[in-house]
Amino acid sequence: MSWWQLTRLGFVQAAIGAVVVLLTTTINRVIVVELGLPALIPGLLVALHFGVQLFLRPRLGHDSDRSTRRTPWILGGLLVCALGGVGVAASIPVMATNVALGVTLASLASVILGAGVSAAGTPLLALMSERAKPSQRAGAAAITWILMIVGIIITAATSGMLLDPFSYTRLIAIAGGIGGAGLVVAWLATWGVERGPRPIMPAKADHDGATSFAATFRTVWREPAARLFSGFIFLAMFAYSAQDLILEPFAGIAFGMTPGESTKLSGAHHGGVLVGMIVAALLATRTGQLRHWAAAGCAASALSYLAMVASPALSSVTVFTAIVVVLGLSNGVFAIGAIGSMMALTGDKTDGRAGLRLGVFGAAQALAYAVGTMSGAAGVDLARAVLASPVRGYLAVFAVQAVLFGASAWLAMRSASSERATEVFQQRGEMLSAVIQ
Repeated sequence: MSWWQLTRLGFVQAAIGAVVVLLTTTINRVIVVELGLPALIPGLLVALHFGVQLFLRPRLGHDSDRSTRRTPWILGGLLVCALGGVGVAASIPVMATNVALGVTLASLASVILGAGVSAAGTPLLALMSERAKPSQRAGAAAITWILMIVGIIITAATSGMLLDPFSYTRLIAIAGGIGGAGLVVAWLATWGVERGPRPIMPAKADHDGATSFAATFRTVWREPAARLFSGFIFLAMFAYSAQDLILEPFAGIAFGMTPGESTKLSGAHHGGVLVGMIVAALLATRTGQLRHWAAAGCAASALSYLAMVASPALSSVTVFTAIVVVLGLSNGVFAIGAIGSMMALTGDKTDGRAGLRLGVFGAAQALAYAVGTMSGAAGVDLARAVLASPVRGYLAVFAVQAVLFGASAWLAMRSASSERATEVFQQRGEMLSAVIQ
C-alpha cells in the first residue's frame, strides 16, 4: 500500500473523530450549561459509547475477518456512527422538557454511536495492518492519529462558529452536516484502495462460519502476547485518559493560572503530543522495535508525572510548563509505539484474524477510556477528602498515573519478549508452543 493510500485511510479516522467529538465537547457543554443538568450525565453518555465498544469491537472485527473486503464495514459503520451522532443531538431538546425521556434517548443514541465506531474503526485498522509494509507501520500510526486530531480540531472550530446564535435546530443540523460530510470523506478516502483479494484470508473454517466467534476468540486470547499487550493497552490508556479532566484545574489551583493560561497549557501539551508522534514515527522506521518505543514513551511519561508531583514545591510556572510539554512529547512517543505495535502484532500473523485481534485491543482501549475518564476526576475528589488538601489530591492522582505508566512500560517489554518466544517455538514445531498459547 502506498503512502498516499495510507494517508487517505487516515482521513476515515478523522471522519470518525469528527462525529464523536460533538458528544464530548459541544453536547457536553449544552447539557451542563444550557440545560443546567449534572455533569455526570454527559460523562455517563461518553462512558456508555465507550462501554459498548468493549463487546462490539472483537465481534465486529471477527465478522470483518470473514468478509472478502473490509470497505463495506468501514462505510456502513460510519453511517451508523453518523446516525448515532444525530440521535444524541436530537435528544437534547427532548431533555430540555423531559429529562428522563431525553436521557434515555441520548443513551440509546450513544450506544448506536459506539456501535458505529466499532464497525468502522476496527476494520479500518485491520485493513491498514494487513496492507501496510512493516516499515510503514509507525508512519501509518502517526498519520492516523494526527489526522484524527486535525479532524477533531476542525470540527470543534467549525461547529462552534456555526452554532451561534444557539438553537436546538442548529445543533441537530450541525450534527447531520458533520455526519454527512464524514460519509463523503470516508467514501472518497476508501475508493479504489481495497482492490483485489485480501493479502491474508482467514482459515476456511473461520470464513465459512464453522468456527464460532467464541472459539476463535479463545484461540486468539490463548496467545500470551495478545493477553499481555491487551493489559498494556488498558493500563497505558487508563493512565493517559485519567489526565483529561484534571490537568487544567490543577494548574489553576496549584499555580494560580487563569482560565486562558491553563487553556494555553493544555494546548502546549497537545502540541508536545503531536511533536512526539512525528519524531517517534520518523525514528521508529529506522531503529528499534515499535514496542520498545511504546515502552520508552510510557517510562518517560511516568518520570514526567513524578516530576509533576514535585512541581508545586518548585513554585515555578516555567518549570511546570516545561514538565507538561515533556509529558506531551512522551505521550506522543507512547501513542505511536502502541498503535504501531497493534498493527505489527496483527499484520505479521498469517491466520487472517487481524480484525479480531484489533477488536480485542480496541476493547481494552475503550474500557480504559470509559473507566479512566471518570476515575481521574473521582480520584481527585476522593484524595482531596482524605488528604484534606486540594493540591495533594491532584498530586496523589499524578503519582498513581506514574505507577500505571511504569507498569505499562514493563508490560510492553514483556509482551515483546513473549511474542518472540512464541514465534521461536512455532518455528521449531515444538509441542511446548501449545502450552504457551
